[in-house]
Amino acid sequence: MARIVKAPAIMSTKVNSFCAGCGHGIITRILAEAVEEMGLSEKTILCIGIGCYCSIGSLLKVDSLDSPHGRAPAVATGIKRMRPENIVITYQGDGDISSIGCGEIVHAAARNEKITSIFVNNGVYGMTGGQMAPTTLPHQVTATTANGRDPEVSGMPIKLSEMLSVFPVAYIARGSVHRAGEILKTKAYIKKALQAQIDGKGFSMIEILSPCPTNWHMSPAAAADRIDAEVIPYYPLGELVKKEGE
Repeated sequence: MARIVKAPAIMSTKVNSFCAGCGHGIITRILAEAVEEMGLSEKTILCIGIGCYCSIGSLLKVDSLDSPHGRAPAVATGIKRMRPENIVITYQGDGDISSIGCGEIVHAAARNEKITSIFVNNGVYGMTGGQMAPTTLPHQVTATTANGRDPEVSGMPIKLSEMLSVFPVAYIARGSVHRAGEILKTKAYIKKALQAQIDGKGFSMIEILSPCPTNWHMSPAAAADRIDAEVIPYYPLGELVKKEGE
């Protein structure tokens, strides 16, 4: 008989607005599980960026607020400095965090702010039609690169996690939600990042590779295969920064 796994108590049962095969639903679930299992439900404040995921504030029963485009790290910084007893988390897509918000996240990491950032990387601007993002791979076809991204014109995709790893931050890891095993690893990374904040060690971030079947114009199964074949070779998985003893 199949075992019934209950949803976390802090997760709403309302229908979400995510596309079929999108990773945001999975990420929302494992974030909720991590927060609840660590006993942080009453202490968590979520700062949400601008993107397909804007609705997660209504899906998670924690204090949350929408941030101006790209400015979630600045909002989170203000909250954490005023309420250091709270656990402050930002949730941003690759367009929000690595384009208009690139300066915000770089300086938050440079200051080693005691916040945790969830960075969802699906390689496109998902909410507005699948345009090229800073993370779009070379030669990838998008709504604004009909012949594929040309590095000679648009430069190379930004490896934000590697960029931030040069600062004396507490924890940075890159996970994925395209396979069951990787989902479990990514949840473990989220817990480590939150623990770094609990321990007051400084800035932590988890980059999460996520499929976007709608804007990649492929089935969910094919999108998962693409992450294995094309995305992970450029954005390798694993822990990039962790303090000794972790």
